[in-house]
Order: sequence, then C-alpha cells, then structure tokens
Amino acid sequence: MSLADKAKDATQKIAGKAEEAVGKHTDDAELKHQGQKDQVMGEGRMETEKAKDAVDGK
Repeated sequence: MSLADKAKDATQKIAGKAEEAVGKHTDDAELKHQGQKDQVMGEGRMETEKAKDAVDGK
C-alpha cells in the first residue's frame, strides 16, 4: 500500500467521522448516514490494501 493510498483512505475515514458528527449535531440524518458510509468505505479500502500487501508478502 502506497503512502498516498494510506493517506487517502485515512482522510476518507476522518471526513466521514466529521460528517457524522455534524449530522448528529444538526439532526441531519442524511449527512449522518453519508458520514457513516464514508467511514465504512475508507475502512474497507484499508482492509483491501492490507490483504493485497499480505498476498504480495509486504
């Protein structure tokens, strides 16, 4: 996993947490759910890259 990929995935996760927090604070269910989705997507991408690295022996 390249450093750029790690940064991109972490950024997506952090942005998702922020969106979820704003959504909760403003009672915006759509924004809250989008934030949760972004977090799951970021985590999924990180896990996929970790699996690729394990297969490649990195």
